[in-house]
Amino acid sequence: MRGKPYRPYQGRRWGEMLLWVGVLVLAASAVTFLAAPFSIRKFAAFPALGGLFLILFALTARCPAGRGRTLRRALTILLCLGVAVFGVLEGVILAGARTEIKGEPRMMVILGCQVQSWGPSVLLRDRLDTALAYLEEHPELPVVVTGGQGPDEPTTEAAAMRDYLVEHGVEESRILLEEASHNTWQNINNTFALLKEKGYGERMGQVLVVTNGFHLARVRILWARVWEGTYTLSTLAAPESHMGARVQSYLREAPALVKSWLLDRN
Repeated sequence: MRGKPYRPYQGRRWGEMLLWVGVLVLAASAVTFLAAPFSIRKFAAFPALGGLFLILFALTARCPAGRGRTLRRALTILLCLGVAVFGVLEGVILAGARTEIKGEPRMMVILGCQVQSWGPSVLLRDRLDTALAYLEEHPELPVVVTGGQGPDEPTTEAAAMRDYLVEHGVEESRILLEEASHNTWQNINNTFALLKEKGYGERMGQVLVVTNGFHLARVRILWARVWEGTYTLSTLAAPESHMGARVQSYLREAPALVKSWLLDRN
């Protein structure tokens, strides 16, 4: 029995449709990156990658039949590999999202996060509330709050955290501010330098880091690169109380983990 005759224009027609969809997605991503607030821009990369894939896939319809099939298979394999790598990274992030108290920490470090016009963001409040619960039982523990001021933030993250802690009963004299950092790598480096400068060398070997769970796998990697000598790192994993923020954070953390593993080095 003879099959249906090959009609190449169908593949080309679908290719044109995919091409325009990809162009529109890529354009929307570019507009988002240029026009959206700084805290939203970082998420434009995900649809941009999708738009780029659609464009490349669509262009294979303009190739000769054999070459087009080969290119589509190659693109499909790359997509599958990307999904597999992303899954492995998410597994590493989930495995690291745990509270782990070792011994008796002698210094607390709260890592910064977005500050809104009305105060700490949801994720940052989650970190601060988790820290406050621990500080109620350890009223003598010194605290470092770390984070600079982004282009769309009304104040430094460290200052906003200090104000929140003081409003909830923590003595201001116990709080050290690190206000120069703009990412996790700088948070850890600048905190290390600040503690040495302020004479807390005897406490630097037993530190408790407070941040959201998704952040902790990366924190442990970077901490080992910065901290000198023998140390014991404890962690408090703050929950992500807002579902939207949780999903965004876990998606964003996978490429951030790769970037930090490759580039964040002394």
